[in-house]
Amino acid sequence: MNRQQIAGTLAEVATLLELRGDNPFRVRAYANAARIVESLQEDLATLAAENRLTEIKGIGTDLAAKIAEMLTTDRLRFHDELKASFPPGLLDLLRIPGFGPKKTKAVYDQLQVDSLEKLEAACQAGRVAKLAGFGEKSQQKILEGIALLRQFSGRHHYHTAVAAAEPVLEALRSHDGVIRCSVAGSLRRCRETIGDVDFLVSAKPVDAPGIIADFVGMAGVRAVSAQGETKASVVLAGGIQADLRVVSDEQFAFALNYFTGSKEHNIAMRSRALKLKNLSLNEYGFSPAAEKEKSAKELGSSIPCRTEEEIYAALDLEYVPPELREDMGELAGTLPQLIVKENLRGVFHVHSTWSDGVESIEAMANAARDLGLEYIGISDHSKGQRQANGLDETRLRQQAVEVKKLNAKFANQDFRIFFGTEVDILPDGTLDFDDATLAQCDFVIAAVHSSFTLPVDAQTERICRALANPKVTMLAHPTGRLLLEREGYAVNMPEVIAAAAEHRKIIEINAHPYRLDMDWRLWKRAKELGVKCSINSDAHSIEDYQYLAIGAAIARKGWLEKNDVINCLPLKEIEKVLKRG
Repeated sequence: MNRQQIAGTLAEVATLLELRGDNPFRVRAYANAARIVESLQEDLATLAAENRLTEIKGIGTDLAAKIAEMLTTDRLRFHDELKASFPPGLLDLLRIPGFGPKKTKAVYDQLQVDSLEKLEAACQAGRVAKLAGFGEKSQQKILEGIALLRQFSGRHHYHTAVAAAEPVLEALRSHDGVIRCSVAGSLRRCRETIGDVDFLVSAKPVDAPGIIADFVGMAGVRAVSAQGETKASVVLAGGIQADLRVVSDEQFAFALNYFTGSKEHNIAMRSRALKLKNLSLNEYGFSPAAEKEKSAKELGSSIPCRTEEEIYAALDLEYVPPELREDMGELAGTLPQLIVKENLRGVFHVHSTWSDGVESIEAMANAARDLGLEYIGISDHSKGQRQANGLDETRLRQQAVEVKKLNAKFANQDFRIFFGTEVDILPDGTLDFDDATLAQCDFVIAAVHSSFTLPVDAQTERICRALANPKVTMLAHPTGRLLLEREGYAVNMPEVIAAAAEHRKIIEINAHPYRLDMDWRLWKRAKELGVKCSINSDAHSIEDYQYLAIGAAIARKGWLEKNDVINCLPLKEIEKVLKRG
C-alpha cells in the first residue's frame, strides 16, 4: 500500500470506530494519524524499515505497528474486522454529503436502516424527520444527497483516474508487442470527472491477444467485464472501469483521435471531411464517401496519417489539443497558444498551521522554492471560519510579523512570501475584516464559506458587492461546488464575471481536484472581458502543490494563455501588479 492508501485506511478506521461509538480520543488518534501520514514528506517504508515510525509526532507504538502491517501485507486486519462487523450497505450511508457517522449510527440504532434504499424509504415515510437532531429540512437534504449520489454514481475525480491510469500505461509501454499507446477519452481531454479510462495500443495482429491477456491479468484488476482478441474491459481497484483497444499502427492516429472525442468534436470533424474532401472519417481512417461496400477498415485510409497532427492538416486545420475538443469553436479559427504548467512562476491561496494547514509558512515556502517557484501567497482563513482555526485581527497582525521575518531570510534568494488572507464574504456582501485590517495585506482573497442556500439574486449581489471592495484582489472558488459531492450554490456567474471585469478583479481556478472552480466552460467569456485568472492550489500541505498541474489542464480547457494567468508573471512583475492593487 502506498502512503495515500494507508492514510485512507486510517481515516476509514476512525470513521468506523466513531460509528461503533468508541472512545472519542481513540477516534481522533486514527483521524490525526491519517492526516499526518497523508502530509508526511519522508518515505514511510524507509521509516518502518529503520524502526523510526514512532519518531513521528502523533504516531505511537500501536499505530506504528498497524502502518508497518499495511506496508508489508497490503491490508490491515483490524480494518477488515471492523468493516465486517457492520452490514455492508451501512457504509454507503457515509457517502451522503453531510451525513456522518453520528447520523448513520442514529438511523441504524433507531430505525434499523442499513442501506441507501432503506434510508430513502424511511425519509419518504417521514420517519427520519421524527428522530432527535433531524427534522423536515434535514430529511429533505438526505433525499437530495441520495439523489446526488445516484447522479454521480460511477464517476471519479480527475486525479483519481490519472492515478489509476499511470501504472496501466507503464505496464502497456513495457510490453514487447506494443508499438504505441495512450490514454484516450475524457481523461485525455482533462474533464473534471471521469466515467471510465480508455487505453489505446497499436501492435501487430499476432501480438494483440497476448497484450489483451496481460492487460486483464494485471495486478490491481478486480474483475474482468469483457475479453476479446483486440479489446477488453476490466474493473480496477477503486471501482474504475478501464477499457483497452488494440489497433494496427496505421490506424493508431485515427483511433486515438476518434476515441479521445468528444462525440460533438468527432461529428464536427466528420462533417468537415465530408464537406471539404467528400470523405468519410472514422476510427480507421479516411475513405471515399460514396464507397459503401468497403471502408478504411478493409482498404486502409485513402489519406494515410501517422499522427493526429496529420489528420487535422489533411482537413486544413490547426492541430487541436485534446483539452479543446469539446465543439466550442475549436474548428472555427485560430487557436490560442495554451498555457503549460511550466509557465507558472508562483502560487497564491496557500494555507499554513496558522489556520487549517498542516505545515508551517516556512515549510510551505521552502517546498515551493524546491519546485522552482519564485513566490507564494499565504492566505489563511479569517475569523469567521472557527472550525478552520481562522485568524482574528490580533493573530493576523502576528502572522504579518512572521512573514516579514521570513522574507528577510529569503531576501537574497529571489523568493518572496506575499502576505494575504482568505477572508469570508458575509451574507450581506461585506467582509469578515474591515478595510483597515485588510490594508496590511499584500493581497486579499474573498470567498463564500456559508449561507449557501441564499436565492440566486441575493447570492449574486453578495459576491458582486465583495468584488466592488477596493481591498479585494481575487475571488476564490466562485460557485463553492465540490465535485461528486455537492452542486455549487445558485449564483449568476455571467454577472459575477462582469463585476470582476468592471472592478478589475482576478478570479481563481481553484486547482483542488474536488473543486476545479471556476468551471472551464466560463473562461472564454471571462477572457473576452479581460478578467485575469490565478491558478491556485488551495494548498493545505506541501503535497497539494501537485494540484497546480491539474489547474493548468483546466486553464487549457478554458482556452487560457500564459498572459491570461497572473501567476505566470515573474516575481518583479507580480510585485508591481499587487502594489497597483
